[in-house]
Amino acid sequence: MHLGIDSFVSQVTDPVTERRIGPAERMAHLLEEIVLADEVGLHSFGIGEHHRPEYYDSAPPVILGAAAARTSRIRLGSAVAVLSAADPVRVFQQFATLDLISQGRIDLVVGRGSFTEAFPLFGLSLRDYDELFEEKLDLLLRIRESEHVTWSGRHRPALTGQGVYPRPIQDPLPIWVGVGGTPESFVRAGLLGLPLMVAIIGGEPRQFAPLVDLYRRAGAQAGHAPEQLRVGLHVFGFVAESTQAAADTIYPGWHEMFSKVSRERGFAPPSRAQFDATSGPNGAFFMGDPDTVADKLLRVADQLGGVARVSLQMTNPRLAHDDLLRGIELLGTEVAPRVAARSGG
Repeated sequence: MHLGIDSFVSQVTDPVTERRIGPAERMAHLLEEIVLADEVGLHSFGIGEHHRPEYYDSAPPVILGAAAARTSRIRLGSAVAVLSAADPVRVFQQFATLDLISQGRIDLVVGRGSFTEAFPLFGLSLRDYDELFEEKLDLLLRIRESEHVTWSGRHRPALTGQGVYPRPIQDPLPIWVGVGGTPESFVRAGLLGLPLMVAIIGGEPRQFAPLVDLYRRAGAQAGHAPEQLRVGLHVFGFVAESTQAAADTIYPGWHEMFSKVSRERGFAPPSRAQFDATSGPNGAFFMGDPDTVADKLLRVADQLGGVARVSLQMTNPRLAHDDLLRGIELLGTEVAPRVAARSGG
């Protein structure tokens, strides 16, 4: 099981001074975080895509290009690229170029995103939510398969044999499908034989076992080899010297973040009791001291029939930069070795 980090590059207010970190300083902090993740041996670092005022990650390929120039080993990728609202030709060109810059260290994780701001921003209708993704994923895979593409669809002008350049170092460029809890999405990824990145942001991870099994059965029925049907997890998490310290460090930003989302979506405001339950042994958050986090990673991997990678989303709007750096260090130097030793690799 490979461990990594995902970041949504959220706006941050320093929890001690109450100073809002400016966007340029936040970007400098982010690059420092990615460099440290590389230095401590973490497998991957992913950048999300949002088009909201509280995030600075609307252009992930630009950030990943800067990160690629500053790192040497860590894999870099999207978490996720909102393919429904993008042109697959440009997405492929951007990530193929990143693959060249990074010397073959890029993963492209595509999905529909958990927010909808990209659709009106780029002149798209939410009525076409499913069709947009399905059609654009088809084109993206055609481009990956062939330098010259003949293709037609409803949401983009046809291609009549044009070449798409540059081509990446990795052949094929790794393309993962990011999914939430929709069974059809798991089946689609399985039928296509694409690796699966499951976003678990609530409930209990073991509840996803039937959906992961559905993915694997769909893939097997389509003739794809078991090793091709890899499963990854995107989860909220944080590592500190103690489980109490991890919870106390993360809770203020968690409460701020989910209070905003709850107001927007008409949900009841979040509570500390909810947070503690979600952070517990069976909850969705992977939070605690290194032993606690390692134990939970291995337990959940077993519940889901094996997991290839887990990416912890460790940023939130009230997390001090130094605390995040320490969390990254502990994940790489304490959690990852424990997971490797206990899983035999």
